Amino acid sequence: MANRRVNLTKRVEVSFDGKRILRYCPVVRHANGRLKPDYVYVNIDGERKEERHPEGSYHLDWMIGEKRFRENVGKDAAEAYNAQQLKEQALANGNGTPTPKPEATHRTLAEAIQSYLAEVKITSKDKTYAAYSKSLEYFAESAGGNTPLLQISRTHLINFRGFLRDEKELSPRTVYNKFENVISFLKSQGREKVVSKNDWPRFTEEEPEIYEHEDIDKLFAACTPEEKLWFQFFLMTGMREQEVMYAYWSDVNVHNHTVRVTHKPDRGWTPKAYKEREIPIPQPLVDALRAYKTNADKTCNLLFPTAGCRPKLDFLDCLKRAAGRAKMTVPCYLHKFRATFATWHLWAGVDLRTVQSWMGHSDLESTMRYLKPNRTQAVRVKVNVTFGGVQ
Repeated sequence: MANRRVNLTKRVEVSFDGKRILRYCPVVRHANGRLKPDYVYVNIDGERKEERHPEGSYHLDWMIGEKRFRENVGKDAAEAYNAQQLKEQALANGNGTPTPKPEATHRTLAEAIQSYLAEVKITSKDKTYAAYSKSLEYFAESAGGNTPLLQISRTHLINFRGFLRDEKELSPRTVYNKFENVISFLKSQGREKVVSKNDWPRFTEEEPEIYEHEDIDKLFAACTPEEKLWFQFFLMTGMREQEVMYAYWSDVNVHNHTVRVTHKPDRGWTPKAYKEREIPIPQPLVDALRAYKTNADKTCNLLFPTAGCRPKLDFLDCLKRAAGRAKMTVPCYLHKFRATFATWHLWAGVDLRTVQSWMGHSDLESTMRYLKPNRTQAVRVKVNVTFGGVQ
């Protein structure tokens, strides 16, 4: 007989006898039972202490008779919590099929969405919450908010796909993203395999746009010294907009020529997927940061603050103004610096795994999107040399 208890742990690196070893550590929970993302209990000198560990994955373990089972349930705290609930229901049911919670048998789609979004708001970033909120708002509009959750079927999902395309006139990629968000929501409610792989919307993966060297030269020539530093920092670190907004002087090591992306608990901010990382930076950026720091506000820990030591929120507006002055003929946006960072490093021969680490990607496939063909003049010269003798 199965033990109905399912333990939830996180496999993290801890210090032991001066070494870093992997251990399955118990998770920390809030008073309401929900997980405190990335926090685990670690035994230090016989004392149980809370520690934050953004690395590692959550795991379930349970017993069936004398046999112990363990399952990796990913890196997301909310998904791990839901997986634990579903596994306990499956064990209680005895046949591996989750038993719906009593309230789920009559709960409407709108009620389930409300409950789900309340959890997402606690465990996720504002941007993630906004994305799920809009996707589920559209799904309730398409399927009907009063529809019982347990009656949501493949037909509802197929209709939703067409609704996004025809009624909301969204792009194929956006349709896919919103469809994916709804599938994640349904899985969290124990509604898995509602659709098959062939039912998913399709889109063409577009090649990421990058700045050419002449674009960068033209843009920087039209920037003020401060603007140039901002956009140098975006380009030469490959950091996301919020990562730059919440960069601290303590993250910059001018001696080692590195900058780190770190958790900022004092400002309630965490990196995407709770992953911290270190990025090497070139000498020109090191020199520019050294010069900038001499006139920086010594009482503020932010690298690029606004008045009152608050994160700068208008980098994109500043970029648009600079691009206007430069009379740029190509689209200019912040993420394009990040794409350029990855592509230029890959062209320079940096291996994929290293660029993946610098970018903070969870999977190699995300990094491989930036393996763009090199179309520079140097490459054209090589092509001409290769076929120079052919008439």
